[in-house]
Amino acid sequence: MLISSVSILFQALLLLPLVHAYGHANACRSYCGNLTIDHPFALQSGCGHPGFRDLLFCINDVLMFHISSGSYRVLDIDYAYQSLTLHEPHLSNCDTLVLGNRGNGFVVEPWRSPYLNPAADNVFMLIGCSAESSLFQGFPGKHLPCRNVSGMGCEDYYGCQAWTGLGFSRLGSGYRSGPPECCSVPFEAIKAVNLTKLGCQGYSSAYSLAPLRVTGPDEWSYGIRVKFSVEVNRESYCKACEATGGSCGYDIDGLTGLCMCGSWNSTSNCDSAQSSSSYSCRGTSSLLYTLAAGFFFCMMVWMKSR
Repeated sequence: MLISSVSILFQALLLLPLVHAYGHANACRSYCGNLTIDHPFALQSGCGHPGFRDLLFCINDVLMFHISSGSYRVLDIDYAYQSLTLHEPHLSNCDTLVLGNRGNGFVVEPWRSPYLNPAADNVFMLIGCSAESSLFQGFPGKHLPCRNVSGMGCEDYYGCQAWTGLGFSRLGSGYRSGPPECCSVPFEAIKAVNLTKLGCQGYSSAYSLAPLRVTGPDEWSYGIRVKFSVEVNRESYCKACEATGGSCGYDIDGLTGLCMCGSWNSTSNCDSAQSSSSYSCRGTSSLLYTLAAGFFFCMMVWMKSR
């Protein structure tokens, strides 16, 4: 037992310089179920990018995405493509129409909009909108804002089983005879999918998985695909931080960028922090002294017991 304790202390002394030199490279990386949470996202305060703070929550190994319009389950985070795939339980699909204005829609807070928005190949199909909806204002006659997005739209969506027997009209003869029961638009055209403000009964959303070819709406990928991005200078800053063994985060008081290097923080990278931070030296010296004292104490007890 004693020899084992001595061995552990001795190994800790040997590893201490490595911890000091390289910091904790994965201090901010975490997991929720089978999803990796990495920069610019985080579950811990102060980690990641401030534009994504208070955005993701892990509940019973289920990752949830929360914005002003509601909560959505995160199905996937693609860091290479810089996208999240979200599921909303009140989203209509090819099998079921969810009406009664129950869906969340999708509304991003203005301060978050520079960092995340639905992808350009994501179509929103608004269902059962009133003639007075702002969606149709300023479009006389047949010149409606509805159109296909990435080859997906209401013309094909009407062919889904969900529409059978509901008695909804299709495109009709134009706005003057009443709006269509389904109007497909890109997010950029309306900036927010708020069912109450738009006067719509429900909505569906689908995204393209190019170059995958599908034969019809029953094979579409239903959900909300959200693109995320950060400033170029911030991306460069974080790469420099992580290259020196740090974790990219921010000061929770001022929301300025920080490189977290274990027991100290830097405003640049861990190499500069290592050479300039007296706090880190004091902290390392103190820990070194404590480990050394414990090591020699164990050695003395062991020698007396022989």
